[in-house]
Amino acid sequence: MREKIIELLKQEDTKKVSIEDLISILNLSTSEEMKEAMKVVNELVNTAILIENKHHEVTLIENTDYIKGQLDLKEKGFGFVIPVDKDNDDVFIPKTQTKDAMNKDVVLVYLTKKRSGFRREGEIRKVLERKYTYILGTLNFKSGLGIITSDDKTINQSIIVKQKNLNNAKKFDKVQAKIINYSNKGRIECIITNVLGNKDDDFVDVLSKIIKYNVDPFFPEDVVAEANKFTTITKDDLKGRRDLRGEKIITIDGDDSKDFDDAVIVKKLDNGNYHLGVHIADVSHYVTKDSILDKEAYDRGTSVYLPGRVVPMLPFALSNGICSLVPHEDRLTISCDMEIDSSGKVIKYEIYPSVIKSFERMTYTNVNKVFMGDEEVNEKYSKLIDMFHEMRTLAKALKKQRDTKGSINFETEEAYIILDEHGKTEDIKLRERGISENIIEEIMLKANQVVAEHVHWLNLPFIYRVHEKPTAEKLGRLLKMSAALGYPVKAKTEISNFELQKLLSSVEGTPAEKGVNLLTLRSMQKAIYSELNLGHYGLAFKYYTHFTSPIRRYPDLIVHRLLREYLFKKENTLDQVAYYADRMPEIAKQTSEMERNAVMLEREVSDMKKAEYLSKYINKEFDGIISSVTSFGLYVSLPNTCEGLVHITEIKDDYYIYDENLMTLVGERKKKVYRVGDNVRIKVLKANVSAGEVDFRIVKAR
Repeated sequence: MREKIIELLKQEDTKKVSIEDLISILNLSTSEEMKEAMKVVNELVNTAILIENKHHEVTLIENTDYIKGQLDLKEKGFGFVIPVDKDNDDVFIPKTQTKDAMNKDVVLVYLTKKRSGFRREGEIRKVLERKYTYILGTLNFKSGLGIITSDDKTINQSIIVKQKNLNNAKKFDKVQAKIINYSNKGRIECIITNVLGNKDDDFVDVLSKIIKYNVDPFFPEDVVAEANKFTTITKDDLKGRRDLRGEKIITIDGDDSKDFDDAVIVKKLDNGNYHLGVHIADVSHYVTKDSILDKEAYDRGTSVYLPGRVVPMLPFALSNGICSLVPHEDRLTISCDMEIDSSGKVIKYEIYPSVIKSFERMTYTNVNKVFMGDEEVNEKYSKLIDMFHEMRTLAKALKKQRDTKGSINFETEEAYIILDEHGKTEDIKLRERGISENIIEEIMLKANQVVAEHVHWLNLPFIYRVHEKPTAEKLGRLLKMSAALGYPVKAKTEISNFELQKLLSSVEGTPAEKGVNLLTLRSMQKAIYSELNLGHYGLAFKYYTHFTSPIRRYPDLIVHRLLREYLFKKENTLDQVAYYADRMPEIAKQTSEMERNAVMLEREVSDMKKAEYLSKYINKEFDGIISSVTSFGLYVSLPNTCEGLVHITEIKDDYYIYDENLMTLVGERKKKVYRVGDNVRIKVLKANVSAGEVDFRIVKAR
């Protein structure tokens, strides 16, 4: 019935009809058919596929001045609607025309004849789908009512809680509240469902962010109970596995790592080639398809790493227990053995199930000390010294081979945030990246690449890690800005990996290095998961997946499950092939979304903790570098990665005009230019800790 109605309305002579005419044209005679038609029409109207006018005539939305889209609401009250139909441009929504819509709601917009710049204006007529059902904020009281100040600054309406709905919450408590009325005389009415504690209590700030992003910090009891069943490895677990327990296979991770899902071994062969063994925790042995553990892992999608805590994808018994490749304990793994020549080319490889016993738990710090000649560390790990140096030589060859293919190496900085016992920021340092970190990165990249290419040629359903080419618009901006900084690129609308690689090499060690790195990184598309093999532009790989971290990433778990189905099982897998062919697009979409959610949460908590740190240094001066330029000011990054905004009103020596193409601010009278990469000295003016925002003032430019 749905298809019949839509098809009818696509025809020229019936593209706008009354309900009565619609029933007549469809030749519906029984009351049941008419009821079904009315039900379908109502559903289509409610989802804005059809629009009904005041004469009760219906037509397809594309024949009207209405659009359907998602609202991107700004703190100042105005917003933009991003249409579902991506062929349409964003629509500007003035503050007075947002109705009771909230940020990220799916809305129906009527397009007016007005324009705001190059954008059309619109009026929100109806909220079709609510994004927010809960609000997080701090409770206060006024005139007998609870008043919540939302953590989300896009919510401009008053948020009220009646006395009967307070759930024993007190003044200044951080609360989670369920929305029960989106427009009670222009106010949002809520019922408090969860009291996190006083806003100043230890760790409440981070907990509130975790809940804001719908990440559950705790596992359901039945999920924990299921994970706790796996405590030991039995003889049955070892069937069909290659026994590698006598090999000097080691893990190399950060000093504070608790879960170890990858282990490696490198040997120099008699023919001059290298044997590289990458052994990954076989999480799929325990987390089986459609099990309670699998459903929980799918919903979470990824582990979330925050200062002072981790919210894991899998319960502790798995993530830190039976799946973690702890030293001197038997552990089930899936292995990828490769023979690699001195140029970094893989000569042959094998993928198989195995059992290992990690010979040693190494840290990046200690392996780096080996390369620095630390006598004490060299003595302690004397049995592994030769292997470390062979690893280093192999990693250099792998890196060189990547470079010859056009792989782009972005130099990014990562902060290490140190908290005190109360969860407050004590210090922020740069996380140092040494030789050992680069070695492990090269090894894991190669294993991921080999597994992806192997399954690609099987022509079976799979999940790939893909990174598409930058858009022409973003590339155009990068080319203009790099030229303005004194580093022109020989390209017009398309730029090769090699040109980008050359650009980044040319600025290495110069004052423009950080700025150009930032601009190049921002011109890139986001890497995502996909059922389609679209290649990885940044790495210059035709085939790439994530295989090496199944404890903390659901796509890696899926890859292991598929390897088991396609390579290790002997029985017919046609049903499984059909199952994954059908499900893979959904799995790719879900895992990409959960990854984005985790990244946003991690970034927001990091910004909050950085603002907390800088709040101790109000009126203090620091040297920094301009990391971004906007029409409303400059963002300045400090050496420890803390960032703040120099608002345009704080640059008082001239009237500055924003050049959008070159991303610069230019003084109207003195022609002074502020651009990305410029060195400046700033003073910290203020810090909004909960919002993760810091304001600077420039006291001296370069």
